[in-house]
Amino acid sequence: MSADLKDIIEQLKLQRDILKDGGYGRSVRTPWKEERLFRDSVTCLNVAEEVKKHPCNECLLWEYVPEEHKDEDIPCHFIPLDAQGRSIAELEETGKREEAEQALLEWLDSTIERLEKQVLSHQ
Repeated sequence: MSADLKDIIEQLKLQRDILKDGGYGRSVRTPWKEERLFRDSVTCLNVAEEVKKHPCNECLLWEYVPEEHKDEDIPCHFIPLDAQGRSIAELEETGKREEAEQALLEWLDSTIERLEKQVLSHQ
C-alpha cells in the first residue's frame, strides 16, 4: 500500500508543479483553445487524446470523485476542492478560472500533506 501511496503523492506533486509553473496557459500549437485543468495534463491517462482511450476509473483521482459525478465526461472536474464543496466544473462554469486554479492548488497541497502523513504513520 505504501508504494502505491507514494506513487499517488508523486503524481499529485507533478500536477501541483505543472499548475505552479503556469502549465495550463494557452498552448503554442492551439492558442485559441483553453487548456482544461487535469484533462490536458501529462498526469491524465488520456492526455492528447481526442477520444478517451482509457477509462477514468483507472486514474489515481477516481477515488476523490463523488459517486454522483462518476459518469461525467471529465469526472475529476467534480472533485470537491474546498470546504464549500466547489469544484473545477462549478468554478469554470461561472467564469472563475483563476479561482479554480487557486482552489485546485490548495486541494493538491492539502491532499499531498494528508497522504504524506499516512505514509509516515505506516512506516
